[in-house]
Amino acid sequence: MNNKSSPGDFILLAFSGHPRLEKTLFVLILTSYFMTLVGNTLIILLSILDSKLHTPMYFFISNLSFLDLCFTTTCVPQLLSNLWGPEKTISFNGCAIQLFVFMALGTTECILLAVMAFDRYVAICRPLHYAIIMHPRLSQRLATVAWVSGLLQSVIQTPPTLLLTFCSNRRVDDFVCEVPALIHLSCEDTTYNEIQMAVASFLILVVPLTLVLVSYGAILQTVLKIKSAEGRKKAFGTCSSHLLVVSLFFSSAISVYLQPNNPYAQDRGKFFGLFYAVGTPTLNPLIYTLRNKVVKGAFRRLWWETFLFKRTQWGN
Repeated sequence: MNNKSSPGDFILLAFSGHPRLEKTLFVLILTSYFMTLVGNTLIILLSILDSKLHTPMYFFISNLSFLDLCFTTTCVPQLLSNLWGPEKTISFNGCAIQLFVFMALGTTECILLAVMAFDRYVAICRPLHYAIIMHPRLSQRLATVAWVSGLLQSVIQTPPTLLLTFCSNRRVDDFVCEVPALIHLSCEDTTYNEIQMAVASFLILVVPLTLVLVSYGAILQTVLKIKSAEGRKKAFGTCSSHLLVVSLFFSSAISVYLQPNNPYAQDRGKFFGLFYAVGTPTLNPLIYTLRNKVVKGAFRRLWWETFLFKRTQWGN
């Protein structure tokens, strides 16, 4: 590993403790990143071009897809560079930007998933009032709240982290500049930062997850009252994709941010963090397409229209 760096640079250790694994991770992460770009871009295009997807549910899904595109792009190019070559450094400014954007997008996703759970609650528990409650203006406002909350959280927590006095070696035991790793790198008293991080983790992870669980508790009660087996299956099908996405995202995020402070947990947390940053954005579009007949129908229509347009062009 090349440790040559300026005094202001950080060294992202990433997975340098597992040198035999680095090239394998490079291939897997590059493949996942390509799938993330293609899958999420496709969902965004379908949500824009197909009128049948102009509903609150798919509006939120397209927001999630755009967020996942930004989320992975924040860290994956730097990670791929670190895995492939000996140079592991990132400039202070690069680290600051990565920290700010990564935290803002992660916070936004937590809140957006809670908003999507509320949307499913209204759809299942208040179906007759769904169009009235989840009108486009409210959907846009809820999405705006998620994005603004992420931005505010990052504005609050990033400066105190970057103002810490860091040890001379500046070796960040992570693959991305994140608050826990940077706090651990500091040579001064970080009690305030640790308390701030604990409060933020509770507000960002525990509160949205609680809202999701409450929403699905109410949904489960409503579904169990449906007498028709077909009706129950349809209701569960409406929520299953989102519930799977929530389970993958929050389980990996909690494993990263609410873990004990010891070397074993730190090493394990990097692999959970990798799944959190790279795995979930890759799986989300697959979950929403493979398990969703409406999205698959929209994809077939788009494919057919594109094919017919090309045939028309060739015919002329």
